[in-house]
Amino acid sequence: MIFSRIKAAFFAVTFILSVFWVVFSMWAFNKHNRPIRRIWGKFQRLCGGYSLKIEGEFNDEANMIIMNHQSMLDIIVLEEVHPKNICWLAKKEIKKIPIIGKIIDIPKMIAVDRESKHALVKIVKEAEDRVQNGRVLAIFPEGTRSRTNKLLPFKGGAKIIGDKLNLKIQPIVLVGTDILDVTNFSFKNGEVKIICLDLIDTSDKNWLENAREKMQEVYDAELKSRQNAKK
Repeated sequence: MIFSRIKAAFFAVTFILSVFWVVFSMWAFNKHNRPIRRIWGKFQRLCGGYSLKIEGEFNDEANMIIMNHQSMLDIIVLEEVHPKNICWLAKKEIKKIPIIGKIIDIPKMIAVDRESKHALVKIVKEAEDRVQNGRVLAIFPEGTRSRTNKLLPFKGGAKIIGDKLNLKIQPIVLVGTDILDVTNFSFKNGEVKIICLDLIDTSDKNWLENAREKMQEVYDAELKSRQNAKK
């Protein structure tokens, strides 16, 4: 426990410093902001000391990915390994943080105002712009981090965006990112696994809930496999 807290403290310091670096680098070399973010993601893995494994492949046709959400590592690992320029849909509060908030503005991520009833219209318009420019939208449809091994109910924003823009959507299951626990300020050793699933059949009006069920099934199977490996 002591070691995991020391590791968390080290990671917190290096993370904050590295965000300052990546913000400055993206500002100075904006045309290269995606490679800069990829280097940043790899640096976080070196500082965090976790291993990373990918199962399946990122679909080249997908212009939206949806993922389960357990920790900040979810974003970090995808920034390192996803082959395309990801556009995260992030809560607007991040933009208010001095300097760090520029990590949303400079690479043209999409800030989400969850309290505004009219925000969705603006989000769809921005999402369409990013997709037309070759970006891949990245969304956590749970809306917040799950504190258990069960995915939270998916909110409808991802479905509205996907349906209105006729997007090709790939579910991604992240396992092991909960080794970073901000609430208890600990960072354990472990393996993070990214499981890439097939594109969703969006012709079914219940495609978002179907995706959630499939993602939970895959997540449960991976946890069971890990438990059996420890025996």
